[in-house]
Amino acid sequence: MNNFFSDTKEAFSLKSNFELNRAYFLFNIIGNSTFVKITTSLTKFALRFHLPVTPIIKATVFDHFCGGVNEKDCIPVINRMFDKNVSSVLDFSTEGFDSEKEFDECLRKKISIIEFVKDRKEIPFAVFKPTCLGSTDLFKKVSNLEELDDLESDSWNRVIHRFDQVCSKAFDENIKILIDAEEVEVQNAIDDLAIKMMRKYNVSSPIVYNTVQMYRKDRLTYLDEMISNKLNKDVTFGLKLVRGAYMEKERHLADLMNVESPICNSKLNTDKNFNSGLDFVFNNLKRISFVCASHNEGSILKVMEMMKLNGLSNNDNKIWFGQLYGMSDNISFNLASKSYNTFKILPFGSVKNLMPYLIRRAEENTSVQGQTGRELQLILKEKQRRSLL
Repeated sequence: MNNFFSDTKEAFSLKSNFELNRAYFLFNIIGNSTFVKITTSLTKFALRFHLPVTPIIKATVFDHFCGGVNEKDCIPVINRMFDKNVSSVLDFSTEGFDSEKEFDECLRKKISIIEFVKDRKEIPFAVFKPTCLGSTDLFKKVSNLEELDDLESDSWNRVIHRFDQVCSKAFDENIKILIDAEEVEVQNAIDDLAIKMMRKYNVSSPIVYNTVQMYRKDRLTYLDEMISNKLNKDVTFGLKLVRGAYMEKERHLADLMNVESPICNSKLNTDKNFNSGLDFVFNNLKRISFVCASHNEGSILKVMEMMKLNGLSNNDNKIWFGQLYGMSDNISFNLASKSYNTFKILPFGSVKNLMPYLIRRAEENTSVQGQTGRELQLILKEKQRRSLL
């Protein structure tokens, strides 16, 4: 695809030759699905038995896809990107909590992150993963409308309270808060909590944003029902549209349960679904503020064209574009050069705790047709450009 996203000088303006070569090495590896599977298995084994692999991971895949081990570590990256008009969203991407104590600790961490970013114009959003605030098994039960016993009901009330505390803090500090989407088996409960928070905090302006994974076959129906529900008539919706992050896991689970996969059967169908989601957003733009979280150049160009048709300026605050740190710099930095509102999701945390995130990035790039090839094509183009200077 040859468009202004092909400007590699702008795209990689912050990358040194070393960082560019490292990116080339990483995406070459990620492009090999067999190697990714073997490497991730060996990495899990090495971390489980405390083998000395952390420095290698830190210097390669971690430093490419993550901002640092804590908020202060991320500041140099945040400032460098903001100099190029690219904002950041700090994502404390730890997973796998299973106790009330850990959920409360995660709540305190999310509150502290909002406190950290509240006076920083370079960080316009905060984000949290719902199952960091409650048991995955509990989210599954609530999603399936299973009856809860007294202990479970008490735990679920704590989850609701934690959600409210995060959203309330974001509201008080006027920080937009992104609620991550997760696997289908827990998402109904997340959607219900998200809309409850929107009804409470999104009356005058959008604070709470729910994430909608458009590789799911049912998401257009979900969006239609959400906006037509009379209980939501006073809500200004915050929506982040993504294609989806759990494709391999969802298909595997559907096979195990011998049920139809909840996600689209092909990339083409997913692309159609995503673009239909964009049409939905712009058909209801008076009630929606929107984050287009996509690494697909075609979808980004579609949003840009729809903004133009609707008379929106490039930096209209109702529309944001978001990409993951370490991916699609050609989209992020070229958008920002034209004054579009653009951010990078910037994960941080310990190497060990971020491994599930890093593995998903590897699997996502392996399974998404064309993504890795596009990254490599652009990196090679920039290497060649620099070699001629």
